Amino acid sequence: MDQTDSSQDQKKINSITIWGMVVNIFLAALKILAGSIVKSVALIADGIHSISDLATDVTVLVSSRAARKPADTSHPYGHGKIETMGTLVIGLILLIVGGGIGWSAINSLYHEEKFFPGPVVVIIALISVLAKELLFQFTKRLARQIHSSSLHANAWHHRSDALSSVAVLIGGVLSLVGFGFGDQIAGLVVGIMIIAVAGKILFDGMKELSEHAIDRESIKIIAQILNNHQQVTQWHKLRTRKIGAELFVDVHIHVDPNLSVYESHKFTKEIEALIQEQLPLPVNILIHVEPCIQQNSNK
Repeated sequence: MDQTDSSQDQKKINSITIWGMVVNIFLAALKILAGSIVKSVALIADGIHSISDLATDVTVLVSSRAARKPADTSHPYGHGKIETMGTLVIGLILLIVGGGIGWSAINSLYHEEKFFPGPVVVIIALISVLAKELLFQFTKRLARQIHSSSLHANAWHHRSDALSSVAVLIGGVLSLVGFGFGDQIAGLVVGIMIIAVAGKILFDGMKELSEHAIDRESIKIIAQILNNHQQVTQWHKLRTRKIGAELFVDVHIHVDPNLSVYESHKFTKEIEALIQEQLPLPVNILIHVEPCIQQNSNK
């Protein structure tokens, strides 16, 4: 990845994440303060969720900066896995927060505690929904542009906060019409939503750390390029993996043994260019050229 592009990507990550931190500080303080005054379990839980957003914002800033350091002798494949580990930290934070919120709501329901916090819950929840949904849309769009897994995870954390505020909004409306358990049920729904998002983030992060192959569609594109190239008689040992914002591809190809080194190098560069053009992420490609003894194609 070009160092200038990496630096500009980092500035964009910093900018959107700092904006998210400002919004999260404001929302967390507003929810927890108001929730404590009107005794709303759901609003306090939603405020704690916003505090967890702050932790993930910091994780994104640290891990994305480290991941975009250029490759060196100790990390010849780059530092992309640091961003993946940052993604896992976000997932773990979400899992703990979701579990805590869910347990608190279940405990309140078990003791049959009724709450009627009033219209302030509805107003604050509505503000939170609008603010967090806007943050989600902007963060997700940037994550796709610069292929940042930790920023993508943080975008979904914003969405989970928006959805949890929707649950709080519904619970607040139910309490206004006289249903005393609406607030706790909303808190339980918030916890379940957060746990579900955490599960997806952790699953995707573990797949990447376990050297899982890239997506099937990208592998199909690579295979099609190899099959269609006239100079490639056979190919095998295609290996792929994703490290941070980059893909790594290794493949062995069989070619006419009478081709010169220059000719072989020339068309392997052509193959690399075709793969780079058709895959959505930056690709590091290693092509091993072997002489084909039999000229019949087995592609």
